[in-house]
Amino acid sequence: MNNKKTALLGIVLILACLAACQSKTEKGELTLTKGVLMIGMEIGYPPMEYYDEDGSTPIGFDVEMGKAIAAKMGLEARFIDTGWDGIFAGVETSRYDCIMSSVTITPERQAVHNFSKPYIGNAMAIVTLKNSSFKPRNPQELTGLGVSYQAETTAKFFMAKLVEDGLNYTAFEYDKVMSCFDELELGRVDVIVTDSVVALDYTTVPNSIFEITWLGEPDEFFGICIKKGNNALTNAIDKALDELFADGTMKRISERILNIDMVSSVR
Repeated sequence: MNNKKTALLGIVLILACLAACQSKTEKGELTLTKGVLMIGMEIGYPPMEYYDEDGSTPIGFDVEMGKAIAAKMGLEARFIDTGWDGIFAGVETSRYDCIMSSVTITPERQAVHNFSKPYIGNAMAIVTLKNSSFKPRNPQELTGLGVSYQAETTAKFFMAKLVEDGLNYTAFEYDKVMSCFDELELGRVDVIVTDSVVALDYTTVPNSIFEITWLGEPDEFFGICIKKGNNALTNAIDKALDELFADGTMKRISERILNIDMVSSVR
């Protein structure tokens, strides 16, 4: 009799657990909205994330990756365009589930956010106009030049370190990396310091007026940023990323959008 009661109690507990799990899923506890992966993104950073010619459709590497990750998780990807200066606050205040926006993994960021495994290797690059009289072949040759870069990015941190080492230059910070290239084309700055993925996108298109005069070694890695402590979502995203690397999807996205495999080296 006692054994039957014990067995019955076990069944009740199992059913209760299943009901609770189902309830959690229905409430969308893995993501903020049931069936949707809400992705914070500064949509102005080609070729990683930017708008198509219609001005309303996000495209680029991180966009394609976001859609693929969401699909692996059985979710719909939804992109929330966010200014870079507030993008990290947005994930911490649960405005969206994660950030996929060419976010470099740094110890400082890891201290206050969760991060996925890295998905792309990146380096710094110097870009000039092809017809420019300035052709810096290393960062030290930026002395005395007008250097543009996107504010609050690793390019800014890179330049700040050079200042600490004694480099003297005139800084031109812009909210969008596209503005850096616009200003260079107009002759208002001498050079751009930016991520290699951006530099390659602007310099490898047919009849490009830009060229890379220096390319550093990959020493930073992009990752997906998640709210601190949200380990369940972090693990789910990592699992999806692992599958996308294993089935070749990440390499195909990279070769199609970046014209080069910039992902395989991180695995």
